[in-house]
Amino acid sequence: MAAQMSPTAAERLYRIGELADQLGISARTLRYYEELGLLTPSGHSAGGSRRYTEANRDRVLRIRELQAIMGFNLEEIRQILHADDRLAEMRTEYSRGVSAKRRAAIIQEALRLNARTQEQVLAKITILEAFNTELESNADRYRATAREYGIALRSD
Repeated sequence: MAAQMSPTAAERLYRIGELADQLGISARTLRYYEELGLLTPSGHSAGGSRRYTEANRDRVLRIRELQAIMGFNLEEIRQILHADDRLAEMRTEYSRGVSAKRRAAIIQEALRLNARTQEQVLAKITILEAFNTELESNADRYRATAREYGIALRSD
C-alpha cells in the first residue's frame, strides 16, 4: 500500500474532478490508480468523497512520467513506487536517529531497493537500444537502396 501523508490543516485538498482536470486525466484513471494501490487519497469529505493533496498530485505526475517517458507498465510502476515509499520511510527513520546496526541495515536495504529499480531501468534501456539498432539498420538499407537507384537524398 502506498504511503501517504495526512493533510495539514492549512493544506489545500482537491476533489477528484479538480485533480483530474489539472492533470489532464479522467477521474476514472485516479480511481483505477487507487484500485491498483498506486495512489491513496489523503482524505475524504464528510460525505465520503476522495480528497487529494499536492503530494498526491506529485505522485500521479510520477506515475505518468514513468509510463510516458520510461515506458513502464503499471505493475512495474507499482514496484518502483513501493521502493520509493520504502526509501522515504527509511529516510524518516534514519533522520530520527538510529543505532549503528540499524543504520547499516537501512543502507543495505536502500542499496538493494536502488539496485532493483536500476535493473528495471537497464532492462528498458536494453529494449530501446535494440530498437534503435533496428532503426539504424533500416536507415542503412534505405540509403543503400537509394544509391542503387541513383536517388539523391537530402541531408536534413
